[in-house]
Amino acid sequence: MTADEHAGFDPATTLDQINAETEHLIETAARFTDADVRAPSLLPAWSRGHVLTHLARNADGGRNLLFWARTGEETPEYPSLAARDEQIEAGAGRSTAELVADLRSAAVRFAREYRKMPPEAWNRMVRWTRGQERAAVRAADSRLCEVLIHHVDLNADYTPAQWPTGFVRDMLGRVVASFTARDDAPAMRLHTTDTEMSYDIGTTRPTPIIHGPQTSLLAWLMGRAQGADLVVNGASELPRPPFLY
Repeated sequence: MTADEHAGFDPATTLDQINAETEHLIETAARFTDADVRAPSLLPAWSRGHVLTHLARNADGGRNLLFWARTGEETPEYPSLAARDEQIEAGAGRSTAELVADLRSAAVRFAREYRKMPPEAWNRMVRWTRGQERAAVRAADSRLCEVLIHHVDLNADYTPAQWPTGFVRDMLGRVVASFTARDDAPAMRLHTTDTEMSYDIGTTRPTPIIHGPQTSLLAWLMGRAQGADLVVNGASELPRPPFLY
């Protein structure tokens, strides 16, 4: 990853967006009763309490990565993937008030560390728990992604249709790139009917062509929609994308 790969990144603007979307998510969560947070989320085996706890711990993990980039002191995102899972399980059964307070305080800690980042620190390499080494700027991208996608996973009144256009455009490109690098992703061509863009996944020809708005395509690829409003040519049914997120 080169230093100019994220030349258009504006830290202040991105943080404003993260904070606004986090506040929106907290408003959704604050309307839940204690029974509501025990209800299933859209994620297999996770309640809404699991999702909210994960978002709080993810904010702390992102803060650790930013601290690492800023100071040079190695600070793991999580002690391990097992420890992360244990933290989520341990916190999932709390009351709505406790879950919301935890998420809000973790978001404040993340934002506080974010504001301390000098410009040159955003391009310093840090290591995520799964071993990927990436520039610290990805911690900003990742946090926004977590908030927007998991807001949908709360299975309340927030849907992919409310994702910001810029996020959808950028995320669709990343998902396509991720699937292209995988052996288990079916070959297909995506055609966005609202932006007239095409994306290829895989190299096998002929491939089915999936037509639809870019938000609908992204939501389907990420398993957050069934693809009911998509049209497929060259196959009898939609392909089945592998689990991504």
